[in-house]
Parts: sequence; structure tokens; C-alpha cells
Amino acid sequence: MSAHCVGQQRSIHRLENSLFTKPCSLSSTECCAVPFSVPKKCQKAREHFGTVRTQLESLKTKFPADQYYRFHEHWRFVLQRLVFLAAFVVYLESETLVTREAVAEILGIEADRERGFHLDIEDYLSGVLTLASELARLAVNSVTAGDYSRPLRISTFINELDSGFRLLNLKNDSLRKRYDGLKYDVKKIEEVVYDLSIRGLNKEAAVGAGGEK
Repeated sequence: MSAHCVGQQRSIHRLENSLFTKPCSLSSTECCAVPFSVPKKCQKAREHFGTVRTQLESLKTKFPADQYYRFHEHWRFVLQRLVFLAAFVVYLESETLVTREAVAEILGIEADRERGFHLDIEDYLSGVLTLASELARLAVNSVTAGDYSRPLRISTFINELDSGFRLLNLKNDSLRKRYDGLKYDVKKIEEVVYDLSIRGLNKEAAVGAGGEK
């Protein structure tokens, strides 16, 4: 095994380990159990992305710049997971969808493939689809925690996301299967919202949201 291959594996291994550190352990369950701690956890996660950027800088030096897709499979999963984490942090902070360019900036890599080590569009989309699944869980956990307005906002967000994906011509088999999962996430959230509706809790949530404004 060449020195370059060994260096790649070590860099990727460090990246994989970083995914399981505490700053990267944000989950929908935790957000609902201790909601007041979410801003601090988001801040910690953003600080941790500094470490991730350093690790990605190291990885860039381990292979020729023009052979990105030759080795792409080695770090594809890690990048998709990092996209999800960045997207989840941004959603928790602002309830908006992070752009591919913004994720690339957070990770310290390029958005344009012509400029070297970059965030592949399909890796970005896969990470966003993972976000959708996590938000479906967040909707359920929010109801359990007594937050009846969040599922309504998540429903609006996910429906807009689904509409955007419908416009895409997904040729990648793996990505298309992941998109099929989004349909179940939409249905799951619709069921949560419907349950709130028949229990009259959606009206309570609307009043609460109006009061917040």
C-alpha cells in the first residue's frame, strides 16, 4: 500500500471519528428534552467544524487534485454526514435550509468542482434528505415535549423541500431511493399535524405562535 493511500485512510479515519464527538451528537430527542441548551449546542457544533476544516485540509493533500472522483467513495459517507450536521445546525438556528455554498464554506471546501476538493451536489442532496428524516423525528418528539407549534413549522418546511426535490431529475439510483424516503417523512409529519388537528392542539399552537410575534 502506497504512502498516499495510508495517508488518505488516516485522514478519513480522523474525519469519521470527529462525527462521533459530543459536538456532533445533536439529535431531535435531545433538542426536545433540553430545549434551552440548543443554542449552546449549535455554537459548540460550529466550533467543532473548525476541527473538521483542518482535517479536510489535510485530506486534500493526500491525493492529486484532478483525481477527486477516483477516490470520492472513500469520503462520500463522511461528507454526506457533515452536510446533515451543518444543515441541522442551521435549521435549529434559523429554521431555514442551508445552501450548498454555505455548507462548503462551513466545511472549508469548494462548491465549484473546477476549483478542486469540493462538495458534490449529490452529497449535498443526500445530507439534506437525512435532515428531513431527523426533522420528522423532531416533529414527533416535539409533541411529546408539549411543543405543538414546531410540528406545524416543520410540516411547512418539509413540504417546500419535497416540492423542490420534485423538480429534480434524480439519475443516481442511491439518491433516488433516498428521495423515496422523503415521501414517508412527509407522510409521517402529516400524520402528526393531523393528530394535533383532531385534538384541537393546532389551534392552541397557532395562538401561541401569534403571541410570540
